[in-house]
Amino acid sequence: MAENIYKRSELEVEGMDCADCALHVEKAVNQLPGIKLVRVNFLNGNLKIEYDDKLTDLTDIERAVKSAGYSLRKPSYTFWQKQKLTILTSISGTFAIAGSIFHYLQLSEFFTIPLFVIAIISGGVPIAVKGFKEARHLTLGMDFLMSIAVIGAMLIGEWAEAAYVIFLFALAELIESYSVKRARKSIESLMDLAPNVALVKTGEGTIEEPVDSVVIGSVIIIKPGDRIPLDGEVTAGNSAVNQAPITGESILVDKSHGDEVYAGTINQQGMLEVQVTKKPQDSMLARIIRLVEEAQARKAPTQQFVEKFSRYYTPAMVTFAILVAIIPPLIFGGIFVDWFYRALVLLVISCPCALVISTPVTIVSGLTNAARNGILIKGGSYLENFDKIKVIAFDKTGTLTTGMPAVRSVQTLNNHSREALLRIAASLEAHSEHPLGKAIFNYALQQGISPVPVNKFTSIIGKGAKGIIDGEMYYVGNHRLFEEEEICEEAVHSELNKLENSSNTAVLVGNQKALLGLIAIADEVRDIAPSAIKRLKKLGIRKTVMLTGDNAVTARAIAGQIGIDQFKAELLPDQKVEIIHQLMSGNEMVGMVGDGINDAPALASATMGIAMGVSGSDTAIETADIALMEDDLSRIAYLKGLSRKTVRIIKQNIFIALFLKGLFFALAIPGLATLWMAVFADMGASLMVIFNGLRALKSGQS
Repeated sequence: MAENIYKRSELEVEGMDCADCALHVEKAVNQLPGIKLVRVNFLNGNLKIEYDDKLTDLTDIERAVKSAGYSLRKPSYTFWQKQKLTILTSISGTFAIAGSIFHYLQLSEFFTIPLFVIAIISGGVPIAVKGFKEARHLTLGMDFLMSIAVIGAMLIGEWAEAAYVIFLFALAELIESYSVKRARKSIESLMDLAPNVALVKTGEGTIEEPVDSVVIGSVIIIKPGDRIPLDGEVTAGNSAVNQAPITGESILVDKSHGDEVYAGTINQQGMLEVQVTKKPQDSMLARIIRLVEEAQARKAPTQQFVEKFSRYYTPAMVTFAILVAIIPPLIFGGIFVDWFYRALVLLVISCPCALVISTPVTIVSGLTNAARNGILIKGGSYLENFDKIKVIAFDKTGTLTTGMPAVRSVQTLNNHSREALLRIAASLEAHSEHPLGKAIFNYALQQGISPVPVNKFTSIIGKGAKGIIDGEMYYVGNHRLFEEEEICEEAVHSELNKLENSSNTAVLVGNQKALLGLIAIADEVRDIAPSAIKRLKKLGIRKTVMLTGDNAVTARAIAGQIGIDQFKAELLPDQKVEIIHQLMSGNEMVGMVGDGINDAPALASATMGIAMGVSGSDTAIETADIALMEDDLSRIAYLKGLSRKTVRIIKQNIFIALFLKGLFFALAIPGLATLWMAVFADMGASLMVIFNGLRALKSGQS
């Protein structure tokens, strides 16, 4: 039997401004035949669907969305479509106020009731339509509960209260809609970073083309001040580029021939010619946006719990409201109208809208904040749980250190000059491809010392090199080479031990008669590493561990220099995984920080894997749970603080929602709360949690 081939579509839905809205759309679409997957995100108005197009088509999907009370977003709208909610709310408020004025002037109900009815119809019809569509799909949302409450109020003659409840609810929904659009714009702002057109170089000059039409291999011109439209490699020109939109790093990065540039970054100074290497949908910016959107879909634990809780909570509250309306009059002789009114108040209070929206708006704000600061997080759960990490393991080379050897000191021997020592070493190393040789050669050039010609250069594998300079044979290399050539001196052994004990590699330079001196080379510790580790400990990290394949002497020296609590040296990749498992024993949550390629097994094994400096690495982004776009350890502390701030806001939001509901619930049963007060309580709570959640968009980790 042939396997079904499912079609994937991504659609924009208009009118969703709460988690309940997304649930109604999801349920309606799920009832169609041939549906494999439906995922709705109300914050970006997005509907992702996989379906068998032999059983269902886009027309059916559009009809299902409409049956839930919403519509697919079109490219443009009429004035009425754009402003309908504002216009109807304004009419409702105007007639509700007019009815109150007539009532205050003690005019007959013949004049006041029609005004209240107009207020109810203008503000209430859209709510009632959505509410009864909700009921058709067996979901009791706020619109349905509000519709029942208003109909009930009219049945018992509370026309003024019914009008004001509708107006206040419509006004609150209008404000909520604007608030959600603000959150949505913060996500869409990422998409607006790259321009839509590129200036393409041709044989006749230049031509402006849409970025979607530019083929890989084309050369585009980037003028000073322009945003770069596509990922590529510089083929001509020199400039400084602001990569903050991609990496979060505000320091300008020099770009010249052969350097990579990214769509969305800003060319600050010179003109650049860039050969396009990726289509728009494959660019680093597009990957960042995809990761942020996918992360929104992966619900945080608190969000999952709240949504599950609300499914049982709302029907339970509706049942309780019915019992409040029936039992006191039947059993205790209460006045039916009074208890029916109290039941209506309970219905309004019972909607879990504020509770359900409390978490996702905060999580998405936090994810967007992180992306703006060069931190890609693959899901809300990682953002929410990162503050629970108490142990972090670090790879050494390329993570805590730069991964680039550099000359630390130069020590002359036997009355030779420093300049002569470096000139001989640089001349020999000019022919070498070894990283230590390159470090010496580059250092000499920085000191203004140029190499001289070398005759009969010979590379000695695993030991060093030799060659004739000005008619004399010179050597550069490790201790073993000089021992074998019988040039080494006993007095130098203690100096070698000192250098090696302080994490240096010693390179000896000499001729056939004597040593000229020692050059100490080390993989430099990142400048920010000590302060970043210190900051992490202040934020609650109990233990830091360094994992390295380097020798124990070097590992001990670097761990001490940075402030790492514990180190494990001379490790193979599988041994790093074993240590991660040991650290995780006892349900300890452990983070692993590495370069995302060599450390892939350890990153995958840890509770959370954090890949550093992955602005050019697909492997790192795919391997890790969290990816840092720059080699900046301080971003981990930023993430720790952001996670703490996000979790605190979520807790505040849940407290606000439950406290206000509990308070008005307590007031409703003895009859101390009115319908319009209940609307204020419910929609007020929703607005409070939205605005509070949006605080996670702001920088800062307090």
